[in-house]
Amino acid sequence: MKTRFAPSPTGRLHVGNIRTALQNYLLAKRHGGQFLLRLDDTDAARSTPEFAEAIKVDLERLGMSPDATFRQSDRFARYEEAFDQLKRDGRIYACYETPEELELRRKVLLGRGLPPIYERPESENAPVDGVAPHWRFRLDHASAIEWDDGVRGPQHFEPAKISDPVIRRADGSWLYMLPSVIDDADHAISHVVRGEDHVSNSAVQLQMFDALGATRPALAHTALIVAAAGKLSKREGAKGLEALDEEGVEPMALLSVLARIGTSQPVEPAHDLNALAAGFDLSTFGRAPARFDWAEVAQVNARLLHEMDYAEVADRIPEGVDAARWQVLRGNVERLGELEDWVDVFDGEIAVPALDEEDRAFLEEAAGLAEGIAWDEGAWSALTGELKARTGRKGKALFLPLRLALTGRGSGPEMAALLPLIDKKRAVARLRA
Repeated sequence: MKTRFAPSPTGRLHVGNIRTALQNYLLAKRHGGQFLLRLDDTDAARSTPEFAEAIKVDLERLGMSPDATFRQSDRFARYEEAFDQLKRDGRIYACYETPEELELRRKVLLGRGLPPIYERPESENAPVDGVAPHWRFRLDHASAIEWDDGVRGPQHFEPAKISDPVIRRADGSWLYMLPSVIDDADHAISHVVRGEDHVSNSAVQLQMFDALGATRPALAHTALIVAAAGKLSKREGAKGLEALDEEGVEPMALLSVLARIGTSQPVEPAHDLNALAAGFDLSTFGRAPARFDWAEVAQVNARLLHEMDYAEVADRIPEGVDAARWQVLRGNVERLGELEDWVDVFDGEIAVPALDEEDRAFLEEAAGLAEGIAWDEGAWSALTGELKARTGRKGKALFLPLRLALTGRGSGPEMAALLPLIDKKRAVARLRA
């Protein structure tokens, strides 16, 4: 089992290609295989070393470090070699039409109610002095292109109904199709998982594998991501790891969602990629669009934090939150960034709540009682029990003024667990304030 992720280093990773990387990573790890990173940087005008490095860093942060990495820009000599082989075999031919001529032919075919398929007018494609040709791969029309897709099931294409694809531009630069096949063949990629928008490309590329005498990889085409309410906006779809920082989301919350949307499995928080890999199964993927919602990521993030041990977050939370405080707070935070505000509840100053005269007298009595009780896990029970007996207060009238005075908040963790973590002198001073 060997899979690959092949982004173009023309930007940062976004939700869509993070999902593709994840699917290939999980499939490889589920079967004890390898996951490779191929940087498709043949587009010299748009690809940059900075984006290539950013992609590597992003994958590492997500826990999906590849077993090997290579760049297409280092393999031009190999592409030239395969190109010459296919040209000798008659599977590649030169074309001299201008873009305007091709567009005119396309319009004529459409006007006749015919599909705009390239017609191979090779008799008209004689060399033109001073004009460099572009190059097409000659599809074999003799037999249908078929494969059993890992998600879509049996696939069937008639090559005569597909245009011979351009594989190389007149300036000598490469298009995606052929170099990708050469790379997959040379690196023995056994499985390719990608979006369903590549299905027709896959049909063409399978003939390229055959023409090179290479082993075909197993193919799986997953449904594309859409927003929960419809089409995924460009802004939403372009969100990547920078959104995790902006919104305080754990990487595993995003990965937990991306691993399960579009499948029959429920979205559940996973603490590591091994847990996701153990349940990864292409047979659970459906054909319906995969609905993605950042609100669901936030919900999973909260559930994930509620289950996390201190060791999982210790290096990413404020110094003022130790193991005991994390244990008390984790069930009440949706993002780690919220912890900063809780440090003041324990160690700093809080706003004095606006209370009426009756509540202030009640809190003055509470301060006197607090000074005399043992400050341990039973402190809250002892304090509220004595106050209830003396004042007759109960329920909200008993608990809310105390919570407001001690924490500055009307809700939060159980006070029985929280109170012993606040210094006794500080607690008494807040009640008197």
